Amino acid sequence: MSIAAVTQRRPLRFLMAGAANTAFGLAIYPALLWSVPAFRTHYLVALGIAQAVSLCFAFTTYKLGVFRTRGNILREFATFASFYLFNYAANWVALPLLVELAQVPPVIAQLGFTVALIAGSWFWHSRVTFRTSAEQA
Repeated sequence: MSIAAVTQRRPLRFLMAGAANTAFGLAIYPALLWSVPAFRTHYLVALGIAQAVSLCFAFTTYKLGVFRTRGNILREFATFASFYLFNYAANWVALPLLVELAQVPPVIAQLGFTVALIAGSWFWHSRVTFRTSAEQA
């Protein structure tokens, strides 16, 4: 299969991986909240655990399933993580405001934040995280 054909299928693979990552990420947070009673009070601890596990899951699906790069895994992971760390920081500010001040249930608040994250991730990962050496020139 030609490089052009592989590249043309990236948006579809990205959407499929994104759906899997979103489903996984959305499932792990409520699973933690509902399975560990202490997390119902300490919902930010559950958020931190969910984010760490989801980050590793998402990196794996995008690297292996979407972009299929053979580049430096440490550089790619650092770049990948930087995008999410910025968003996680914003999430850590937004979630308590939504839950404590606006009285939005934590799962609903997290769902809304996740929707806002999806579009930017394609642009960041396709142009920054998983760019190929040909795209860097």
